[in-house]
Amino acid sequence: MRLGLREANQRFSKAMKAVKAGQEVILTERGRPVAVIKPLPEIGSSETVVQRLEAEGLLRPALKRGPMPEPRWKPLPVAGRTMTATLREERDER
Repeated sequence: MRLGLREANQRFSKAMKAVKAGQEVILTERGRPVAVIKPLPEIGSSETVVQRLEAEGLLRPALKRGPMPEPRWKPLPVAGRTMTATLREERDER
């Protein structure tokens, strides 16, 4: 579907109905294409997303199956006021 910019502005709901139906809408200015509105691809299940991220190199599979190991570090005690108290005081000043 092709729409001029003015028509797309005036009939935006028409363009969105076409996109929801799976069509691409090409926006034109003086007859020349300037933009495309198209439906987003289906995301799929979480397993599909994980496989896609692994294939793109953005995610590495775990080396071992099972629960996450407990951290080997312990938080250090800090002297003074708690962060919560400091934040509350700063927010009350505003």
